[in-house]
Amino acid sequence: MIVIVRGRATPEQVDQMLKALGIYIKMAVDVEREVLAGGGELHADCELVLLDDGSEQKNVWGADWYPTNQSVGFESIINIRPSANNRSMQIQDLELRQKIEKIIRSFLEGVKIQWE
Repeated sequence: MIVIVRGRATPEQVDQMLKALGIYIKMAVDVEREVLAGGGELHADCELVLLDDGSEQKNVWGADWYPTNQSVGFESIINIRPSANNRSMQIQDLELRQKIEKIIRSFLEGVKIQWE
């Protein structure tokens, strides 16, 4: 189940997002609206949810959240964007990575999950 998170996530939201993959959450983050969608099997699924919610594709980037060690990953097929000077699955721009990490951490860091 893909969940849109617009602020601090509840433990229930995190558990719902973890149902797809179990140990980590694939997500798409809108860096302009500061909203994320997480819980799909593909980053592209999360991206579509954000686009349907009003996000612009140029502002949406793929990332992962690993709750057991509270870390963020920045690798996704949706991040390959030659037009944005990002020719890799990994987000290349350090400032953009920091903005994405700040959003994810403010929403998810420290949220307890049921199976912990």
